[in-house]
Order: sequence, then structure tokens, then C-alpha cells
Amino acid sequence: QVQLVESGGGLVQPGGSLRLSCAASGFTLDYYNIGWFRQAPGKEREGVSCISKSGTSTYYADSVKDRFTISRDNAKNTVYLQMNSLKPEDSAVYYCATGACGLAGWGPLSPYEYDFWGQGTQVTVSS
Repeated sequence: QVQLVESGGGLVQPGGSLRLSCAASGFTLDYYNIGWFRQAPGKEREGVSCISKSGTSTYYADSVKDRFTISRDNAKNTVYLQMNSLKPEDSAVYYCATGACGLAGWGPLSPYEYDFWGQGTQVTVSS
């Protein structure tokens, strides 16, 4: 079955850290740029970060820059999002997706650049 599966979400206190994983099954991630998005209740889906298929190019939303780090391990067919210094406003369902990461002209963090999505993992930052 071809799918992207996110994991690593959970409940964490403000200032804490989580590492999210985006694992591919049924296909090889090497050929794909990957984006991370999040959606909080009542809000639009927001681009968080993306990484090129080679891993040499990365992009971050201003709201997470210097706190989040995207990386990939193609040998493990997995992309990661390391999230540090978490804030309550980071609470959301986090999704990964394959897409153009800016090459389609919408901008690297636009949902229009992405066409295959995982089911998401919940991140809650609360004391």
C-alpha cells in the first residue's frame, strides 16, 4: 500500500521537544521533495518546512525558524522534523506530503505545491 505515515506526536510541555517522522511505504522517498504542514482547529493548513529530495535545500516558516529542523534519511525512507522550544501555538495536527517544494511556483510552503498527504499526527503543547 502506497502511503505516508507520520508519527512522533504527543503531549509536551512548553519549551520541550519532539521529533516527528514521516515514513513512506510502497514507494521510495529518494525521488520526492517533502513538506511538513500543520493545521490547528478552525485554522487553515500552514506550511512549516520542506526539504528537497537531495536534502540540500530546506525552507522554514518564519514562525518556526531557528526552532525546527527538517532532515531526511533516504536509507530509512524517512523524513524528520525536529521541534525544539515548543510553544502552545505550535499545537496542531502535523502532516507530511510529497510535492514540489517551490518548484511549481506557488512557494515552497504552499499546500498547492503538494499532492500526496499522510494522515497526520497530533502535537499538543500544554502545561
